[in-house]
Amino acid sequence: MKSRKEHWEQVYSTKQPHEVSWTQDRPNLSLDFIHSFNISRRASIIDVGGGDSRLVDFLLDEGYENITVLDISERALERARARLGSRAQNVRWITSDILDFEPTQTYDCWHDRATFHFLKSSEERTKYVAHANASGASFLAIATFSETGPQKCSGLEVQQYSEDDLVMQFASGFRRLKCISEMHTTPFGTQQNFTFCAFERLK
Repeated sequence: MKSRKEHWEQVYSTKQPHEVSWTQDRPNLSLDFIHSFNISRRASIIDVGGGDSRLVDFLLDEGYENITVLDISERALERARARLGSRAQNVRWITSDILDFEPTQTYDCWHDRATFHFLKSSEERTKYVAHANASGASFLAIATFSETGPQKCSGLEVQQYSEDDLVMQFASGFRRLKCISEMHTTPFGTQQNFTFCAFERLK
């Protein structure tokens, strides 16, 4: 059986953006949530499982200066860097499984549209939440497949979440600001329903 890293390296080595379901031309809801946090352009933002997502492109376009993109796949990050060209030097790139990631700085905003729903065990989810807490993030933006969303993605089983289920996962350190049900249309015309929640750190 392939390791999690081997699986994603193969995906990003064999599939182009138009061939994977998660591709968005413009990550509107992610940007809306980040804007709603009213953080400065110097705020530290980490995109967990960012892969070759275009979120980083739009954040750079808007003048954000302290962006980190983390992904388990080095190939995914290579593709993102190649797309950005010289602008890639303005981003911090981290190749790591999120479960092995030990934050070495404080982040103002933690964004994840791609990772949390792949964590199937309670132990993995507890570890993820502990890392989010340790990051010092004032705000979280977390998206997962909803209860009516896919049960698998890229050949892997996922955990589906209602709004209340997702909020409960982070209740130890964060309170819900807003949750939205998002219908994502894939590059090949199918639809996937997401639960997308914004959180604020408990005072």
